[in-house]
Amino acid sequence: MSDYLIAALLIVGGLFIFVGSLGLAKLPDFYTRLHAPTKATTLGIGAVLLASVAVTAARDGTLSIHEIVISLFLFITAPVSANMLAKAALHKKVPMCDNTRNQDLKAHMAHQKAPDSE
Repeated sequence: MSDYLIAALLIVGGLFIFVGSLGLAKLPDFYTRLHAPTKATTLGIGAVLLASVAVTAARDGTLSIHEIVISLFLFITAPVSANMLAKAALHKKVPMCDNTRNQDLKAHMAHQKAPDSE
């Protein structure tokens, strides 16, 4: 039973990591690319780390705390770093994709660019 759980966690984790990597490579602008590694890849790494905990528990009969600490660190730092990157990009006025849904933010950024170009 534990082998199936470990295999399922590894497959799910691998799929999330693949989707996150694909999104990072294929999405059109910085802001949309930022979501791929911070959302999907974080969940993928979490699933792989849970599989590692399950392997250690099945092999040694004890719960490994190292992977749990790594997971907590990852789930705390990934959103914070993504937020900091997004704020830095907004501050540097990194352009958004033409078909972005947040038209208010896009208009605000365009309004801020106008005085700089004069």
